[in-house]
Amino acid sequence: MIRTALTIAVALACAGTAFAQSAPGGASQEVVQRQADQQQRIENGLKDGSLTTREAGQLERQQSSLDKQIARDQKNGMTAKEASQINRRENAMSRQIHADRTNAARGNPNSASSQRMQADVQRNVNQDRRMAQGVKNGQLSNKEVAGLERGQAHVDHAEARAAANGHVGAREQAHIQRAENHQSGNIHRDRNNAS
Repeated sequence: MIRTALTIAVALACAGTAFAQSAPGGASQEVVQRQADQQQRIENGLKDGSLTTREAGQLERQQSSLDKQIARDQKNGMTAKEASQINRRENAMSRQIHADRTNAARGNPNSASSQRMQADVQRNVNQDRRMAQGVKNGQLSNKEVAGLERGQAHVDHAEARAAANGHVGAREQAHIQRAENHQSGNIHRDRNNAS
């Protein structure tokens, strides 16, 4: 019994370490890839009407907070404990996405506001995938991932603010797109520099 418990504890500790240091430079590709997967689920919810614009905005606010934590933890390489904390937050966010997508609230995927939010969230998916690929290829250092996560937190926060009232206007989207363009440039620069 004690031996089995000890074996399980060691296996979990090793899994947490592997999760935290799975890619070159100690950056966690799984964390960044999971960000892309969560954003894709939000995008799918907007597209099929299972998420309202307001719900998507609330999820983006949570995502912004998570991005900030990842940025802090990733700066010097993510420890197993930090990876475990992030994993718990990502699990909670996953449950929230599911709850929002299965509640009675329905969005109109064809409204101009939803279309704007869909476009913005799809860019988040693309940016997160580019970051995950950069981690996988060893193009991004821990410090670069941290900086990019801070930038993504800024984008997510702008989306959350715009959608807080359930409507994303053209001017609000233009502001978000400027932040997304800046983030895209940073990803390109960091993936193609010599460090």
